[in-house]
Amino acid sequence: MADATETSPIERPNTYELLAQRLLELIADGELAVGEPLPSERELVERFRVGRSSVREALRVLESKGLIDGGGKGRFVVSTSPKPLNSSLQVLLELKEADIEELYELREVIEGATVAFAAERRTDDDLTAIAATIDDMAAGLGSPDEYIDADLSFHLAIARAGNNRIAVHMMQAIREILRRGLLRLYAVPGGPERSIAHHRAILEAVAARDAAAARDRMLEHLRTVSAEVGRTAT
Repeated sequence: MADATETSPIERPNTYELLAQRLLELIADGELAVGEPLPSERELVERFRVGRSSVREALRVLESKGLIDGGGKGRFVVSTSPKPLNSSLQVLLELKEADIEELYELREVIEGATVAFAAERRTDDDLTAIAATIDDMAAGLGSPDEYIDADLSFHLAIARAGNNRIAVHMMQAIREILRRGLLRLYAVPGGPERSIAHHRAILEAVAARDAAAARDRMLEHLRTVSAEVGRTAT
């Protein structure tokens, strides 16, 4: 029987974790000011001599923690306010005090409302941004990272179109947790293609300013995904 005092070896941090920590230090020191754009991916690759995938993963980590926000065209800016909800929700799931089923129940509450708001409040620019994420999903079908990034961007774009900042922050807070579930969904035969079709139907309702239809289609999508993710976990 193993000694209760024994502990597992401490793992060495990955390159992206080190880069995320370095960028966090630059933000904390004020070298990257609130509202200021971060260097481009290419600039970060050259400055820190790391791979592009490490840069993207580091930026994803900082965004999931609410430290940076998407500024459009693949650029990020330093967030105007900290979002402690991000960390607390991640800890909650990591400690297994909540599960994916509960997460999707929460998504129904949040996204069912935000997509209805989006249908009522959206602008033409919002529609363009939402449509672009669906095109990115289709283009990324051969790559789980690209596909899932685009999928998550779709739901954030819907929240932004709903013009409710708290909803946007909540979606950012659960972003990394959602990523794990979507990795399982990606492996379901036909799952990614079905999801794209759902997204197009949601966009159609938002474009038509049909709040009821948008909500119904979002709930149908979330329940389908939840069921498929649940089956892969068993």
